[in-house]
Amino acid sequence: MNDPIADMLTRIRNSQMRGKSTVMTPASKLRAWVLDVLADEGYIRGYEKMTGADGHPAIEISLKYYEGEPVIRELKRVSKPGRRVYMGANDIPQVRQGLGVSIVSTPKGVMSDAAARTANVGGEVLCTVF
Repeated sequence: MNDPIADMLTRIRNSQMRGKSTVMTPASKLRAWVLDVLADEGYIRGYEKMTGADGHPAIEISLKYYEGEPVIRELKRVSKPGRRVYMGANDIPQVRQGLGVSIVSTPKGVMSDAAARTANVGGEVLCTVF
């Protein structure tokens, strides 16, 4: 697997299209940090680290719905292995005039775009959520 973050985002999108309540993904620190931001912003209920059926560490993500519709309407990967996207604190884009969130990997950790602007740090824009 070349892009574990894109794999996780695709698993979330596919599970929400099928109306699943949870989805499993292989565990890693970066995935957990991205899920922390999604949970803090209210896009997922939460996640739990566990061991998968094959004995490898896994993460079970609890998806969130509102009136039968998924809370996450759009989930896009911005920075990819073939083309990394780095931005300064003042250049981080707002998603849908501030209604959505950009997830940014900064030297101070993985955080939302608003938190990165407040901390005045830039970094790699991992994905956008609306």
